[in-house]
Amino acid sequence: MYRHSEHQILLPSEFFLPFEGHLNENNRWVRLALLIPWAKVEVHYRRQLRSLNRGKKAVSIRTALGALIIQERLGLSDRETVDQIVENPYLQYFIGLSGFQFEPPFHPSLITYFRKRLNAEVLQQVNEWVLEAEEEVKAQEHQDDDHDGNSKGGGSTNIDDTPNRKRSKKTFTEEELETHQGKLLLDATCVPADIAYPTDLTLLNEAREKLERMIDRLHAPDLGQQRKPRTYRQKARRAYLAVAKQRRKSASAWRRAIGQQLRYVRRNLRILETYRERLGQLPTRWYRQLLVIQELYRQQMEMFQKKRHQIEDRIVSISQPHVRPMVRGKARTNVEFGAKLAISVVEGKVRIERLSWDHFNEGLTLQEAVERYRERYGVYPEAVLADKIYRNRENLRYCRDHHIRLSGPPLGRPPKEETADRKREARADSAERNAVEGKFGEGKRKYGLGLNRAKLANTSETVIALQVLVMNLERRLRLLYAFLWMRMTNTLNLLILA
Repeated sequence: MYRHSEHQILLPSEFFLPFEGHLNENNRWVRLALLIPWAKVEVHYRRQLRSLNRGKKAVSIRTALGALIIQERLGLSDRETVDQIVENPYLQYFIGLSGFQFEPPFHPSLITYFRKRLNAEVLQQVNEWVLEAEEEVKAQEHQDDDHDGNSKGGGSTNIDDTPNRKRSKKTFTEEELETHQGKLLLDATCVPADIAYPTDLTLLNEAREKLERMIDRLHAPDLGQQRKPRTYRQKARRAYLAVAKQRRKSASAWRRAIGQQLRYVRRNLRILETYRERLGQLPTRWYRQLLVIQELYRQQMEMFQKKRHQIEDRIVSISQPHVRPMVRGKARTNVEFGAKLAISVVEGKVRIERLSWDHFNEGLTLQEAVERYRERYGVYPEAVLADKIYRNRENLRYCRDHHIRLSGPPLGRPPKEETADRKREARADSAERNAVEGKFGEGKRKYGLGLNRAKLANTSETVIALQVLVMNLERRLRLLYAFLWMRMTNTLNLLILA
């Protein structure tokens, strides 16, 4: 049933607000703000700004980091992030404002500088602090349980029986260092960059068009005084479209079109060289772009002459020359273009083991990850659950020397009859290793790891590290709400029984 209301339009002053001057303590942003060590981050952030004694007052670390977390958690643009902060009092509390205000706390363009100042190194350290705080809370709860058990006459639990317990290195004995606790999950993926699928012909056509625009701008002051050099742009455009529009391109037609575009690009580069000799240094943006195009031309010419399709440090985007092709061999796409990310997962906690724009063998990160695990927890893991690529001879020898079980079948010819225990162990390892695949799925579907929209190499690394941090914060928030729900349920059950 629908009832018509005559007073559907309300003035902003007539709208009822239930806050009564206070925020809800159980709000997700309020609880999330309590999980981040703002004071520790402030010390590191202040070191970067120590030399900047002039200019406008810098934005606080809580505002900068809080805005980045809001942006990645909600998947917003820079402008939309500021608009959401202005409209939401909980977001204003999260970034550290003392009271609600109608004016934007900062301009949207500053978010770009936030990403540059808070680099991936700082964010990985913040992520480590967040995970350490969680382990300290677990340790405190464990001690409280021990005291309760001793007061009630129960036996106490040894701290060595609890896996992955964070302790000080100074308290480790030789016997403790030889023990093994917990499991380490390892895997790697590609974080695709937001670029068009590159082909040799389209890259050369884009380079030719950019060079033509540079020539137009450089010749603009000489219009009517000197004759403009010929670039044959119309012929070059027709030659490109004649092949690019074909559904089925023969190898000879494709090679002929690439050769034509290479000659047009070479001609334009010679023209720009004459302008550089006459005018001197080009603007910084043009100069960087020109260096990228020159390297692209060198690579394409070398592959064209040698009739190859591979070259070291291949450029696949003029606007993002740091992006490299990553051969993944997946069902959806064989090659992805972006950064390669290797992570480790311990009890649901994600850490970045290696992040690089160049292709690397993720199997080489196993020993470093295990040693970092030992530095972090004081013990080696019981088992390392990873793909086949991690099962090389060096890793197998390393795990055997340190009494660590590496998941997967042994090298060499498989046995004729596999025992039931080995099959059961393989199924259990495969089920547990799904956690790291689930983290990749969570990051790519919800937190932006599926498409990195940052343009620069350092800001892209910042965004990736920020997304891993947000995943860990979300996990802690879910565990916190689950703990509160269980406590409320137990209280209700006790009241019912009473």
